[in-house]
Amino acid sequence: MDMDARGPRFGAAVTTVVLAAVLVTGSAWLLAWQTLAFALGAAGGVGRSPYGWVFRRVVRPRIGPPAEFEAPEPPRFAQAVGLLFAGAGLVGLTLGPGWLGLAATGAALAAAFLNAAFGYCLGCEMYLLVRRVSVRTE
Repeated sequence: MDMDARGPRFGAAVTTVVLAAVLVTGSAWLLAWQTLAFALGAAGGVGRSPYGWVFRRVVRPRIGPPAEFEAPEPPRFAQAVGLLFAGAGLVGLTLGPGWLGLAATGAALAAAFLNAAFGYCLGCEMYLLVRRVSVRTE
């Protein structure tokens, strides 16, 4: 079933703020929270993430019904990619090397910002590319 296309973009906006705060503060706890949010989104879909819940319960009732829908699989894949980067960042911030934490968090921040500001979901585009390549090789 298709989902409201505004939900993942809202989640990306919140993620952008959280990851920027991680880079400013160096907080491994805050990055652990974001890693958990990515894990829930990857496992259950974007709607099952904490930011998806907030969008569904608080934001969507105030902005009205969606005009645009999208398939849930690409954003779910994007959450898994975010999970990999946030996980690598968490390892870097807690165990070292510190540059790994900063670089991985910065990469996740860049992807989230692209989605939040411009509606360009890098992980979704990766999903579509993987699907195209896998169909050709079968």
